Amino acid sequence: MSQENSQYPYEPEFSFKKLVDDRLDDVKYILQFKKALLLTLIIGGLLGALTAWLWTPTYTARLTFVVDDSKSGSMGGLSDLAGMVGFNVDGLGGASGVLAGDNVEELIKSHKLIKATLLTAYDSTQTLADRYAAVNKLDKKWLKYSPDGKITRFPLNGIHNTRLQDSLLHEMTELILAGDFGITKTDKKLGFFEVDATMKDEILAQLFCKRMIDQSRDFFISTKTKRLRDNVNRLQKRTDSIGAILTSKTYVAAAANQGTLDLNPAYTAPTANVEIRERDKIVLSTVFSETVKNLEASKTMLAQETPTVQIVDEPELPLKKNRLKFSIAILSGMLLSGILFSFYILLTRKKTKT
Repeated sequence: MSQENSQYPYEPEFSFKKLVDDRLDDVKYILQFKKALLLTLIIGGLLGALTAWLWTPTYTARLTFVVDDSKSGSMGGLSDLAGMVGFNVDGLGGASGVLAGDNVEELIKSHKLIKATLLTAYDSTQTLADRYAAVNKLDKKWLKYSPDGKITRFPLNGIHNTRLQDSLLHEMTELILAGDFGITKTDKKLGFFEVDATMKDEILAQLFCKRMIDQSRDFFISTKTKRLRDNVNRLQKRTDSIGAILTSKTYVAAAANQGTLDLNPAYTAPTANVEIRERDKIVLSTVFSETVKNLEASKTMLAQETPTVQIVDEPELPLKKNRLKFSIAILSGMLLSGILFSFYILLTRKKTKT
């Protein structure tokens, strides 16, 4: 029995008091090197201050907007009541399609809209994509991919972009979504959204934030009203076509009536011709009237269905400047250097003991 027990080493019981005493002994041992510890803390603080001084500041552009959809009012009361008990019924009625629920947040963060925004003008010589690549030093990093050894530029709209330009745009989009751009809904029960763009160039952050909303607003409205706009355009073309034919028929009927003034009443054929033309004119007039009525009804429906994206607060210069504070950098440097010094001292003590 003693041989069996000897195969397993003895494991002492855990003691919280012993654990605390061991840590206190470690602290006492570290404090024996006060001068070295003080020097380490000073060096860490200086390195933290240097980091704060070399830290490139960023600028945050913040924009708030509200989406007003005429269809969202039908379930507004039910949605508010359900929201009080933790339920979301946005998908059960009211606002639907592209502006339903959280779709706004996902659409604004889509690669398509971000790329379209990057390909707008920063100034007369470069696009937002060119400027973003320059301030983040991506243009020099990408020189190894350039076939001619020159910095890759991004023309407006990017209609004839090369494979390399598309790939680099995709990389910039991923970087922007990783932390440079974000959208939040300030209140789940309200339609207010807040967009933030944080970049190393103040003008770039402002332009990107505002143009993202412009791109999104155009996309929202065109997607939401596409079917109705197509119907209005079709009815408009039909109305114009029927109106032109009706005008022509009116002149023809008037000419036929004028031709019967000097005819002998005994001849009925010209009179019948006039009646036929008058009948065609009346039929066309009726069709034209109904088409115009349908056109106006479609225009009214289009106006009612068109959502409104209203800007509440726009980013104005100067933007919020984000810098690494010297106090935080110095304290962080001292803390990190102190921890590393303590680990080193304790590890060397264990090695000497062994």
